[in-house]
Amino acid sequence: MQALIARGVIGDFRAGAPDILRFGFTPLYLGFEEVWHAAEHLRQVLAEREWERPEFSRAQAVT
Repeated sequence: MQALIARGVIGDFRAGAPDILRFGFTPLYLGFEEVWHAAEHLRQVLAEREWERPEFSRAQAVT
């Protein structure tokens, strides 16, 4: 989630079995294009394994 936040995509991470990324999709605030861009950022983070970068390995106070 930290790698996504660095890209401007805000969500929540819940540790435990299983580890879960959570996103709040609210039609009142978000349009199709914003959801599409968030999904593309997620794809890139996964494809490039950005979560393994050192700056995202440190536990943060929130998310």
